[in-house]
Amino acid sequence: MTGHAAAAAPAAVRRGPRHWWRSYLMMVRWELTNLRLVFILTIAVQILTGAGFAVGIGLFIDLPPAAALYLATGVATMTLMIVGMVLGPQLVAQQKAEDTYDFLWSLPVPRFVAAAAWFTITVFFALPGMVAALLVAGWRFDLSFDISLSVVPAVFLTTFAATLIGYALAHAIPEPQITAAISQVLIFAIMGFSPINFPPDRLPGWLASLHEWLPFQAMADIMRDSLATGFVADPGHAYRVVLLWSAAAVALTAWVLGRRK
Repeated sequence: MTGHAAAAAPAAVRRGPRHWWRSYLMMVRWELTNLRLVFILTIAVQILTGAGFAVGIGLFIDLPPAAALYLATGVATMTLMIVGMVLGPQLVAQQKAEDTYDFLWSLPVPRFVAAAAWFTITVFFALPGMVAALLVAGWRFDLSFDISLSVVPAVFLTTFAATLIGYALAHAIPEPQITAAISQVLIFAIMGFSPINFPPDRLPGWLASLHEWLPFQAMADIMRDSLATGFVADPGHAYRVVLLWSAAAVALTAWVLGRRK
C-alpha cells in the first residue's frame, strides 16, 4: 500500500529562486560550452570592429573634435547593438537548421531563464568591443569623454533591448533562412541608414522622423548622453523609446515561447 502510494505521488514541482538560479547557471554553462569554438573569435571580431570602424572613418574624412566624439560614441553603441540584433538571431537560425533548437527547449529550465542566460553571454560578447572602440577612438582623435554614472543603465538598456529584439525575431520567425536574411538587412540598417554615427539631420525628413520612434537612434542617444555632453537634447524621450521597445520584445518573446509545448 505504501509502495503504491509512493509510486502514485506526483513529482515535486521545481520552482522558486533557488531553482531559477541553478537553471540560469546551467544555461550559461550550456551557452559557453556550445560557443566555445567561436567565443574568443567573436570577442576578437567585436574588438576589431569597434576599433577598426572608429579609426577607419577617420582615414577617409578629416573629423573635427566634435564629429570625432560623435562618431566614437556611436561606434560604441553599434558594437552593443550588433551582437544582440545580428549575432543572436543568426545563432538561433543555426540551431534550427541543425535540429538542435527543439532539444534546447526540451531542457527542464524555465523559458525566460534561457533568455536571461543568452543576455549574459551577449554582454560578454559586446562589452570588449565597446571598450575598445572608446579607447582607440580616444587615442586616435585625442578625445576626452565625460563619462557619467548613467553609463551603467545606458549600457544595460541598450544591450537588453538589442538582445531581446533580436531574440524575439529569431524565435518568432520559423524559417532560419528568413531569420538570417533579416539579420543581414539589420546590419545595413544599423550602419548605413540609422543616425548612430551621424546626426539625424543628415537623413531625409521622413526618415529622421521615423527614427524618433525606432530603437536605433534612441539607443545611441542614451549611450551618447552617458559618454559626452551637449549632443542629446531630450535623453528622457530616448529612454522611453528604448523601454517601450524592450517591453514589446519581452511580450513577443513570452508569447512565442509560451506557444511552444
